[in-house]
Amino acid sequence: MSRNFELMQQIESERSESTLPASSAVARSGQSANPATRWASEEALRLVQQIFIPQTQEPPRVVVFAGIDHGNGCSQICAAVAETLASNERGRVCLVEANFRTPALPGMFGVTNHFGLTEALLRDAPVETFARPLHQENLWLLSSGSMAVDSPNLLASDQLRSRITELREQFDFVIIDAPPLTRYSDAVVLGQLSNGLVLVIEANSTRREAAAAAADSLRSAKVPILAAVLNKRTFPIPEKIYKML
Repeated sequence: MSRNFELMQQIESERSESTLPASSAVARSGQSANPATRWASEEALRLVQQIFIPQTQEPPRVVVFAGIDHGNGCSQICAAVAETLASNERGRVCLVEANFRTPALPGMFGVTNHFGLTEALLRDAPVETFARPLHQENLWLLSSGSMAVDSPNLLASDQLRSRITELREQFDFVIIDAPPLTRYSDAVVLGQLSNGLVLVIEANSTRREAAAAAADSLRSAKVPILAAVLNKRTFPIPEKIYKML
């Protein structure tokens, strides 16, 4: 484990004991005093350690995050992972909003959503010109952009593959927030162009059958499942005591 990561782990631990910075997208989306917000930050740290800082192999460069269904908290986890990864100063991180139907990331970061992925798929300028730098060093956001009637269909275009390749060349890590798996095929298409996908499952809500069917669909499409997140789980005993068990 790198010295930088150990320092990041200490910083994140201290942050979780108090509140997240006001500039944090996670804090914006869930209020800084919310225990679920602190948990999202801690879960993001676990995912960064598990997926992006391996000990013996090359880390995945492009990773898709997708919930089983709408409202699973995928965007919050996705934003937290991108922020945590960027804070480790391991390279440039681009967070991509690929959910054209219910985009949430621009609101989390307090920015507009009128220019982004839609324009990148329709125009010829370098993809980096459609991404904007955020408050945090090393972190960029490629929002979904203006909402054209056929915006979701753009994910099935040949231009998407070339743009993903370009993002891989311009950034060290690309984190993609995709639509839910049970409603649309977008996450599968994006997963096939990535190094793998992280499943986001909502505790006490996601049905076991739906999760199993989504996993089977990803395997059939040969999309690697890198990890699964059980989001919004509740603890029957205080969380600090739970961690000591």
